[in-house]
Amino acid sequence: MDMGVFIPIGNNGWLISTTSPQYMPTFELNKQVVQRAEHFGLDFALSMIKLRGFGGQSEFWDHNLESFTLMAGLAAVTSRIQLYASVAVLTIPPAIVARMASTIDSISGGRFGVNIVSGWAQMEYVQMGLWPGDVHFAKRYDYSTEYVTVLRELWEKGSSDFKGEYFKMEDCKLSPRPQADMKIVCAGQSPRGMEFGATYGNYNFTISRGINTPTAHLETNELMAAAAAKTGRDVGNYVLVMIIADETDEAAFAKWKHYNDGADRDALAWMTGEAKADPNLAAGSTADVIGSAGSAINFTMGTLIGSYASIARMLDEMATVTATKGIMMVFDDFLIGVEQFGQHIQPLMKSRRDRLTAA
Repeated sequence: MDMGVFIPIGNNGWLISTTSPQYMPTFELNKQVVQRAEHFGLDFALSMIKLRGFGGQSEFWDHNLESFTLMAGLAAVTSRIQLYASVAVLTIPPAIVARMASTIDSISGGRFGVNIVSGWAQMEYVQMGLWPGDVHFAKRYDYSTEYVTVLRELWEKGSSDFKGEYFKMEDCKLSPRPQADMKIVCAGQSPRGMEFGATYGNYNFTISRGINTPTAHLETNELMAAAAAKTGRDVGNYVLVMIIADETDEAAFAKWKHYNDGADRDALAWMTGEAKADPNLAAGSTADVIGSAGSAINFTMGTLIGSYASIARMLDEMATVTATKGIMMVFDDFLIGVEQFGQHIQPLMKSRRDRLTAA
């Protein structure tokens, strides 16, 4: 099982609070996080793309770096860890992304892949005049299917004559092509999203749920396994989880209470409104999960809170769930969190011992 980190490309990480660690996203911060993750043998780092924040007193995600340029910089200062950038497919044509990815593949020595963001947060695109209208809610995976088809043709053959509803290539060329098989991460939790991931992705990025419920992603993973079985492809989930650790369970839960005491209500209200904008919102989809967050400062994502030993035990339990290809972690404080994981948690994990011994 892979272990990775969802790096803090937006301000304040993934806690919508005024009392959680407050910080701006910088290349230096992300460089330190990824280099320490690489030092501790983590397998991958993935950066999101966010184009508009939630506001509020914390100015949550109002400040963001750009994913591809950030990962290009990180590719140049790392040597082993796999790197993924995210593309909002409505913003950049696939032929340009194919070339950007091939360039970062060259910088990294074949350690790069792309996370496909089909786009449901409409205000991110409305502000730039790029929103196709509400029809996109129902058509976004059709759009992404054509998008990924063009990417794959260019990466694998160096040319594309693809003709579809959204993209029409005319002897489109790409050279040099990537030196390594370009991995694609998808992010689907609805049945249609999982179908897309099982057909076109190498990994499917999904969100766990609950506090200290390490097997809460079982149902989602079983659905993903069924979708992959229909395609005959080996595709499983990268499960997102938040880690809040300390030397004791009591100290970790004290931090969690402190963060909740500072919940940014205005930012939370913005997030919920955006997530609920889709009139045909599918139950269990990413937007549905986020839109159901209410006052949850952690997006209702699965959150493991406790001592180093407690966290290690729960991560091992997460690893036992079928179709779990990896766990993607976020932390309340990323620099401290990566150090805690590497020094105190990972050495206690049975699911990581063989990987660490091999490394």
